[in-house]
Amino acid sequence: MDFLGAHAPDLLPGNRPLPPLQGAIEAPHGTTIVAAAFPGGVVLAGDRRATMGNVIAQRDIEKVFPADEYSAVGIAGTAGLAIEMVKLFQLELEHFEKVEGAQLSLEGKANRLSTMIRSNLGMAMQGLAVVPLFAGFDLDREKGRIFSYDVTGGRSEEHGFAATGSGSVFARSALKKLFREDFTEHQAATAVVQALYDAADDDSATGGPDMARRIYPIVTVITDEGFKKLTDAEVSEIARAVHEHRLEQPDGPRAALL
Repeated sequence: MDFLGAHAPDLLPGNRPLPPLQGAIEAPHGTTIVAAAFPGGVVLAGDRRATMGNVIAQRDIEKVFPADEYSAVGIAGTAGLAIEMVKLFQLELEHFEKVEGAQLSLEGKANRLSTMIRSNLGMAMQGLAVVPLFAGFDLDREKGRIFSYDVTGGRSEEHGFAATGSGSVFARSALKKLFREDFTEHQAATAVVQALYDAADDDSATGGPDMARRIYPIVTVITDEGFKKLTDAEVSEIARAVHEHRLEQPDGPRAALL
């Protein structure tokens, strides 16, 4: 970003000339991303659907990417811009590590992503917004942390769980009832799949597990051992268990009244 700013500032997202807006801009959008912390790390997951208006643009898009060894980004919003932003973010973190000989702190990574989102504000005002969810393992505090953003780059640290995207209100509500402070890694992964299932149940832009096509959510885990993406076999096992339970209880597990 600094290099472009000095040598080719017109290539920065915030400096690109924007055409006058004429009606709605049709571009593929990613939808729901969820995260949940557990003792020893954090789980970040996303559904696989991308929509363009009322059309399903892609059924198997990937929305969760490693930022570096100990952090990951889940994207919601305009898919093309979001993926470009993630690639630039990955490059910046790698460049910093090579120049400084040390990794940027998790707080520094979260702040840097905030600046990048703010540079896209012009396009966001035209409907091409990028609203990611950032999660990672803080080596200094020895715990998983979650950061959410708004379209202006405003950053908030979430405690326990978080969701963003079109189905976030339903996913967050599900996690609010399911979340436990003493989650195991497997329980946290199951909880986020349950939340994505609830989001898909009420939000047409969120895709649930597709058993026929064997398309399942992307589920990643970040601990003190680094970033790990669960295999299709591992996620399908969780998704099928959730699906089997939903055949008996379509609305999902019940939370205690008191």
